[in-house]
Amino acid sequence: MLKKTLAAALLMPIATAALGHDFWIQPNVFQTLPGKPLPITILIGHGKDRQRWPGDASYILTLSDLAPDGTLDLRNRFRVFGRTADLVTAPRSPGLHIFTMQTSQTPSNLPFGRFNDYVREEGLTPIIDARLRAGTFSTPGREIYSRRAKALVQVGPANGKADPRAMKPLGLSLEIVPERDPYALGKGRLLPVHVLYEGRRLPGALVKLRDLHDDEKPIAMALTDRNGRAVFRIPATGQWLVNVVWSKPLKGDVRADFDTVFSSLTFGYDPLPTTR
Repeated sequence: MLKKTLAAALLMPIATAALGHDFWIQPNVFQTLPGKPLPITILIGHGKDRQRWPGDASYILTLSDLAPDGTLDLRNRFRVFGRTADLVTAPRSPGLHIFTMQTSQTPSNLPFGRFNDYVREEGLTPIIDARLRAGTFSTPGREIYSRRAKALVQVGPANGKADPRAMKPLGLSLEIVPERDPYALGKGRLLPVHVLYEGRRLPGALVKLRDLHDDEKPIAMALTDRNGRAVFRIPATGQWLVNVVWSKPLKGDVRADFDTVFSSLTFGYDPLPTTR
């Protein structure tokens, strides 16, 4: 009973600011015209803690535009803290462009208080359970973490028909997969998603929805069900972030006790410019 009570307490909401781990691809707009320059920035944190990602190209494993007519590698265009954005591209083929980014692993060592707050805020039950069993809540939190991000950008007018590529997994180690195309939600505006971790549907993960124009706190949160699924109602305007974090204990790794992955999905509804 004591263990269950302690685990429940760790999962209760906490009144701390965002801890700056969330990571996403932020195009200047999510709906644009073919051939029009599209600045893209990589961001972390929320509210007053939002900032440009301080990493550099050496941390990037993949950075691509999955276009309707092929895949474009964007790594050579990345310029951390570039004057206007981290990269600028100009997608030419009309339709859905899926921008993806994956980073390498980075070690982190946090004092036990900050680490416990962070795992509570993100609902990281594998870490909570492991530290509960080992009695290590008062020890520093050692992890290696990496990041996965997708951004869905509509080039040219949306025709109301779903693009099946929006619902197709890309093979990321932790991935939020829409079950409907966000640009073809219709009047109901319901967006079901499922979370894949190492290729399998993940139950019990805390998924958050944030309004990127006012992102201090999530506007909705849901635990994935037994099929790794969660459902959100998405407004017809604005820019939106869906994110999830998951971790697994490591055995015999001198670098860390846990391997953690952060994953995000962004999309939005911006008026198309009338000219290029």
